[in-house]
Amino acid sequence: MLFSDTYLTIGEPAEALFKDKGSKFIGLAYPVQNEQQVKEILQGLKKEHHTANHHCYAYRLGPDKLTFRANDDGEPSNTAGRPILGQIQSNDLTDILIVVVRYFGGTLLGVSGLIHAYKTTAAEVISVATIVEKQILFSYTIRFSFEKLNDVMKILKQSEAKITAQEFDNDCRISFHIRKANSEACEEKLKKTEGLTLEYR
Repeated sequence: MLFSDTYLTIGEPAEALFKDKGSKFIGLAYPVQNEQQVKEILQGLKKEHHTANHHCYAYRLGPDKLTFRANDDGEPSNTAGRPILGQIQSNDLTDILIVVVRYFGGTLLGVSGLIHAYKTTAAEVISVATIVEKQILFSYTIRFSFEKLNDVMKILKQSEAKITAQEFDNDCRISFHIRKANSEACEEKLKKTEGLTLEYR
C-alpha cells in the first residue's frame, strides 16, 4: 500500500526581491499552521509596508493540503494570488503563507506582466527558503493497569512511538505521537491488550 506520511513546508521565514519596470515586488514566505496566524502576519505586514500599493498573498494549510486561499488585493483578477498559489502547489508545499508586497513604479505591466512578476517573486522566495520534510503524526492516549506496562512499552517501542506524557500508578496513562505509517499496526496491537483503553486525540 502506497501512501505518504510526510509533507513539505518551510522551516523559517524567507524574503526575496524582484523588480520590473520600476515596480518593486517583495516576496515574503512564512511557516504557518492556521488561518489566525495568516491574519496576524498580514496585519503586521500592512502596518510595516503601509505605503505599498498591494499586499497579494496565497496560503495552503494542513498535511492534506485541502485548505488554501489566493488573494489579488486589488490587482486584476487572477494576476497575483493565483500565480503565487501555483508556485506553492508546484513545489508541493503546505503550512505556508507567501505574501508579495508591491510598490508601484509608475509603469503598467499588463496582465501577462503582472502574472509573470508575482509568479517569479513567489518562485524566488521559495528558492531561498529552507524546505523541510515533516512527518504526519497521530496522537493517542492509553490507559491501562500497571501489570500491562511491559506489554505496552514493548508495543510502543516496536512502533517507534514518541511518548509525550506518562503517569505510572495502579492505573497508568501514556500519551504518545506516532507516524501515520505505523499507527494502524500499533492500534491493532494495543487493542488486543486486555483492559486497555485507547483514545485518539
